[in-house]
Amino acid sequence: MKVSIVVASRNEMADIRAFVDSLLAQDTGDLEWEAILADGMSDDGTREFLDEYCAGRPRVRVISNPGRIVSTGLNAAIRAASGEIVLRMDMHSFYAPDYVRRCVETLLQTGADNAGGPARTRAQGVRGRAIAAAYASRFSTGGARFHDEDFEGWVDTVPFGCWRKTTLERLGLFDESLVRNQDDELNLRLVRAGGRIWQNPAIRCWYSPRGTLGALFRQYMQYGFWKVAVIRKHRLPGSWRHLVPVAFVTGSAALLAGMGIAAASGAHAWLSAVSRISLALGVTYAAATLAASVAAARRRGWALLSYLPAAFLTFHVSYGVGFAVGLLRPAPGSESAFTRITR
Repeated sequence: MKVSIVVASRNEMADIRAFVDSLLAQDTGDLEWEAILADGMSDDGTREFLDEYCAGRPRVRVISNPGRIVSTGLNAAIRAASGEIVLRMDMHSFYAPDYVRRCVETLLQTGADNAGGPARTRAQGVRGRAIAAAYASRFSTGGARFHDEDFEGWVDTVPFGCWRKTTLERLGLFDESLVRNQDDELNLRLVRAGGRIWQNPAIRCWYSPRGTLGALFRQYMQYGFWKVAVIRKHRLPGSWRHLVPVAFVTGSAALLAGMGIAAASGAHAWLSAVSRISLALGVTYAAATLAASVAAARRRGWALLSYLPAAFLTFHVSYGVGFAVGLLRPAPGSESAFTRITR
């Protein structure tokens, strides 16, 4: 059996050497494999590095992705794939040596339509580790099972993925209109078509999250924005948790606007009522954030405690702002902050 590893990349010089080392270190057993790297017209030396890297390795090849985004790159690589099984990798992750083999074994043994492992993180520095700790918390992610490193069983999505190529062809591949959330949308399509996704904690890879709050804000603002496009397409959210951040952001904005209007109009009774509601909600959110920060710091290290509240707030506000803008502006321009690649 042959597996085709597909990767979409653009301007990845900071991570590319570690990724290709991880790729070559794969112990695939009896599996025949190939890797197809779709470069999104990089201008930082990534394409030159890949061309040189592939020159002496016939099983690894690079193709062009003029669409520049992940979905067009993955689709180009899938169409060029010759394997019966397609496995996606990402250049911002580090993979255990048995990653490919365990993905394929899990796919075949469970009869799943997609297989993968839980989301694990590997970060550097106190700020990066705090962002990683918040990423793993139910308070920032709403309890999605793929964030549970110990869960094994059926889930609604997994990071990256491993499919039979015929499954992807039947689904129609990734939606090329989506700059973000194309993997979630594909898995939503798969599940609603009667497919099943299995998570195996023995499948191990480690994602490198953003290292600053500014970079995290830009990333999750895009995720929130493009989640609206997914919901519009399917006419239903994949999970209630996708709606909570926008309710938080719009509710907070409405309360602040109400206080301003009441103060300007001299409606003191109304101002007092809105102020009490705002204070109660603010205290509740602060207490919940502190509790989640303490819980995360207990697991990941007390040195992170001072950074965790800001990380949680960034996750919530950025996703909620992006979602709210997506409701108001469904078609951003090509140079919009919602379409520009942020890594």
